[in-house]
Amino acid sequence: MHKFLIGLSIAAVAAPASAALPVGATAPNFTTVGALAGRPFRFQLAQLLKRGPVVLYFYPKAFTKGCTLEARAFSEARDDFRKAGAQVIGMSADDLPTLKRFSVEECRNAFPVATATRATIKAYDVAMPVVNNLSTMSNRTSYVIAPNGKIVFVHSDLNWSEHVKKTLAAVEGLKGKS
Repeated sequence: MHKFLIGLSIAAVAAPASAALPVGATAPNFTTVGALAGRPFRFQLAQLLKRGPVVLYFYPKAFTKGCTLEARAFSEARDDFRKAGAQVIGMSADDLPTLKRFSVEECRNAFPVATATRATIKAYDVAMPVVNNLSTMSNRTSYVIAPNGKIVFVHSDLNWSEHVKKTLAAVEGLKGKS
C-alpha cells in the first residue's frame, strides 16, 4: 500500500500540467514586480496589452534545468516575437533577487521575468500539482493573450521544448488576422 501511495504521488506530480483558462477567456489583469536585464520594474498586464499581444509563460523555478532551457529558447527567439509584434513575459513564484539574476544569466537580458503571486497563479489556474498545498510553484503553461485581453492560445506541458515554437506560431497567426 505504501508503494502504491508513493507511486500515486509521483504520478500526480509528473502528470502533464493542465490549464483551466480556455481559449476565449479574458486574461485576469494583475500588477507585479519583475526584472529585465537585472533591473527591477513594476508592470500591469493591461498596460502591456496596449502595445500588442503578450506571451505570458509560467515556469516552476528559476535556475532549474527545464526552466533554464526554456528561458534560453525564448531569448533566442526574441527577434521573432518582436517581428510578430509580441512581448514575452516569464512568470514564476521566485523572489525578486532571484529574478534579477535569472533575467541576466538565463534570459540573457532579452525579456522580462516577473513574480507570480499566489493570487496570479490561482487566477491563471497554473498551480503545480503537489501532494500537499504548501507549494506556491506554478506549472509550465504558456498563454498568448491578444491586445483585447482574450486568451487566444494555451499550451500546458511540463516539457519545455514546445512552448516557444507553439506560442510563436500562435502570435504569428494573430498577426495574419490583423
